[in-house]
Amino acid sequence: MANMRYLAAAIQTDLPNPPDRSSLPERVGHLLNLIDNAVGGYAPFGDVRLVAFPEFAHAAPVYLTIEELRDKLAVELPNEQTDRYIAKAKERNVYIQTGTFLEVDRKYPGCVFNTTCLIGPEGLRYKYRKVHTWIPWEVHASPHDIPGYDEPLFPVADTDIGVIGTAICYDWLFPEAIRELAVQGAEVLVRVSAYMDPWGATPPMDWWTVVNRCRALENLAFVVAANQGASLSHYPPFSWPGGSMVVDYDGRILAQADPGPGEKIVVAPVDVAALRAERERRSGHHMLAHRRSEAYPTQRRAAYPGGTAGEKLLSIEGNEDAIRASKKQWKAP
Repeated sequence: MANMRYLAAAIQTDLPNPPDRSSLPERVGHLLNLIDNAVGGYAPFGDVRLVAFPEFAHAAPVYLTIEELRDKLAVELPNEQTDRYIAKAKERNVYIQTGTFLEVDRKYPGCVFNTTCLIGPEGLRYKYRKVHTWIPWEVHASPHDIPGYDEPLFPVADTDIGVIGTAICYDWLFPEAIRELAVQGAEVLVRVSAYMDPWGATPPMDWWTVVNRCRALENLAFVVAANQGASLSHYPPFSWPGGSMVVDYDGRILAQADPGPGEKIVVAPVDVAALRAERERRSGHHMLAHRRSEAYPTQRRAAYPGGTAGEKLLSIEGNEDAIRASKKQWKAP
């Protein structure tokens, strides 16, 4: 049986945003070196088996139109860069939750996704496409909004270091999204994020820390959360507070990078065997077992409209229209 106790590394980056995809090979090379730093540097203290990078580690959606994102930054996945991650995962015997790519897929013409990949020694385990895009500003597509989309919205992977699921940044402000991963068995929840100031790791608006701890305890799961640590000069118009962290299944912070920009690595132990024992033993505060799912019928009523990533290209103005429609939809009669 695989060792269910290991170190997880949340790695935050502070890199200038690339204007086009030509810099992607150099960027991935830098991130691969950070994996070597994490695995090799912390070897005297334990085996780093899971590495997570932040949202926008490869590229941010700095252009305001789908056409520009598609023409300048988006790539198909898998590709030669994910092949390099697979080679590194085999070399170091680690699982890598990549930073996000801007992705195009020929099955969904006209759409650009914000996508992270879980990669292990055995290869690509899943692609996760951000479901709750940070509207109105983000004009890449949510798979929820595509008519006829037939792939899992919240995939998980059963690996030899536990069942892993991920979601991206704004997804985490929707408890239903992370609960979906936990109900499918996820034991380690990975947050790939670019959460900006003032909603970072500093009171009184420390949403980043509060949400990570809450999602951990309410789902009886570890959280490994890598946040963007870019300075304002690198990813304007926002500054990015970092604060990458690892949280245990009772909401305890096991390790956290000091808030503030900068490239940082934070490691902490993940004990999946202990988690499984707790899930089996507990009868109190076992929110997964205590759920009364059928008690929430209003949550099954549509709110944000699907179909917005159909024939017409997404735009900020279109997002604003959809938000207005959603506000009318969810209001109680």
